[in-house]
Amino acid sequence: MPIFLKMENFFEEPNLIKGGLAVDERGQVTFVNDFHFEGVKRFYMLENFSKSSVRGFHGHLKEAKYALVVSGTALIVLGHMDNPQNPDKHGKVFRFILSDRNPEILHIPAGYANGVRALENKTKVIFFSTISIEEARNDDFRYPFDYWGEEVWKIKNF
Repeated sequence: MPIFLKMENFFEEPNLIKGGLAVDERGQVTFVNDFHFEGVKRFYMLENFSKSSVRGFHGHLKEAKYALVVSGTALIVLGHMDNPQNPDKHGKVFRFILSDRNPEILHIPAGYANGVRALENKTKVIFFSTISIEEARNDDFRYPFDYWGEEVWKIKNF
């Protein structure tokens, strides 16, 4: 009898690679020493002109990405692309707040769509990609910013 696995079982979950700051009288060094550039083929930097703008969602089945906020603070939301033509709108969504004041690199595995909203003016996010721009063109899935609901972009006050 054949065994059928849900496609989601083949996807790795996103994770944060912790970094740190070293400060002395000369200044500071920001680092993420546990990040290795193995497999990275290109990078690009994203900066929204407005805190109300949302870029997303944009996903890949073959491409993994790494995100590092180098200035400001950003909300990065990931939606699981269990079916890239029609992902489950009620599927698992991850929300991460990254800041230049707490260095971390977000690993976005293949199979997730990502979107970005700046939470501060002049926020800049560098993305490192594991495939070339030519390869990415054939592995490109886009969804409206509210595909997994508008509430994923709201900031929750306690």
